[in-house]
Amino acid sequence: MRKYTLNRTTTETAIDLDFTIDGTGHSQVDTGVGFLDHMLTLMTKHGLFDLQVSCVGDLEVDQHHSVEDIGIVMGQAFHQALGNKEGITRYATVTSPMDEALATISLDISGRPYLVYHVEGLKDKVGVFDTELVEDFFLGFVRHAGVTLHINLAYGKNAHHIIESIFKGFGRALDHASQKNERMKGIPSTKGIL
Repeated sequence: MRKYTLNRTTTETAIDLDFTIDGTGHSQVDTGVGFLDHMLTLMTKHGLFDLQVSCVGDLEVDQHHSVEDIGIVMGQAFHQALGNKEGITRYATVTSPMDEALATISLDISGRPYLVYHVEGLKDKVGVFDTELVEDFFLGFVRHAGVTLHINLAYGKNAHHIIESIFKGFGRALDHASQKNERMKGIPSTKGIL
């Protein structure tokens, strides 16, 4: 089973995370940031991962360190759980509607971290959650997972719906790209490594 457990403690956050690629959609999430808990639960369910994560962060400062560091740790755990990448599908593109919002997620498990984030028109807050932190979460993830990720919002009005469309699509795309393809022999690259 492709899974990895990681504990990371800094002066800003203490995170315990267990990530299983070949899961069932089960999650236990307690990050201290309620909206992020909701998004990670959705991502896990629709990506059919298993995720346990707890974070004690310096929320008296703001939510930034917790959100970014969870992205970092999740990226590290995904990278480790994936192993040598033999036989994976590697690429995926998923478009997910959430009511009036529509977002497309394209990713490549390439070994090259890169984020393209085209999400215009988000309100500054969803409840007490700073919406600019969505980009910080995904930056943390791609830099440590070695994934190229393109997030493109086609349209949407409600910030909650927009972000939900993104996280659901991200879960589904990450699942598709990380799945084994029986026809793929070895590493899915003409270079022989990823």
